[in-house]
Amino acid sequence: MKEILRLEHVSFCYEDRYPAQKDVCVAIGEGERIAVLGGNGAGKSTFFLCCNGILRPQKGKIFLRGREMTFSKEDIRQLRQSVGLVFQESDSQIIAGTVESEVSFGPMNLRLPRAEVAARVSYALEQMTLCGYQDRAPQYLSGGEKKKVCIADILAMKPELLLLDEPTASLDPGNVSRLEQTLGELSAAGMSLVVSTHDVDFAYRFADRGIVFHGGEVIADGSIAEVFESDALLSRAGLKKPLLYAAAELMGKRFGNDKAIMMPRSIREFENYVENI
Repeated sequence: MKEILRLEHVSFCYEDRYPAQKDVCVAIGEGERIAVLGGNGAGKSTFFLCCNGILRPQKGKIFLRGREMTFSKEDIRQLRQSVGLVFQESDSQIIAGTVESEVSFGPMNLRLPRAEVAARVSYALEQMTLCGYQDRAPQYLSGGEKKKVCIADILAMKPELLLLDEPTASLDPGNVSRLEQTLGELSAAGMSLVVSTHDVDFAYRFADRGIVFHGGEVIADGSIAEVFESDALLSRAGLKKPLLYAAAELMGKRFGNDKAIMMPRSIREFENYVENI
């Protein structure tokens, strides 16, 4: 797997000297599906801001495709073009008066030909089921619709790596399902996806790899199954097990399963688990 982004011994403190990142070492490769987990104030959002170049690490280095970022204007431009970030709060990202102008803002700043800008906007709106919203004012959309506009913003930039900070916040169950479908399609197309979330059920369904933060430090980085298997890790990070995982674990203990059967990540897998227990 080829590496896209690497953080080496990255540390960052805010003005009050709170250590938001402590010696963080993380590498992200092509095609990965990663869930970033941890409680409030664990360092997840700061991690994303460092990955995208909004924050410059006070210690450590960031590499994009193996090249160290010096944080020159050109490096920052390349970093933000390659690593797209969807913020948790939609209103902090939306700046334009219509959905079309909002989604076209990034590609236009790249000084792309008008035809290419139009093609990218059309692609992004279609991906987020926003066709027909072009002339609508983003500030009057629902919270879920605003979230989809923000994701379309970044998709129009065609990043190699997409970071999503709490993407399911303000989405109803139907839109969460559609978001998962969209993320699956993006992953199938080769895009690397990293999602920060408190929704452990969503994380377990979506991710293959889990990175757990606590107090600004990475305290675990492994397969998503390994993350949720460790009771000590979950207790330290203030996390709980996904519902399907916990239910399967209880049934396994009741009927003597030694975990040789893969723990289920969907209702269909849970049905298979029950049949084979």
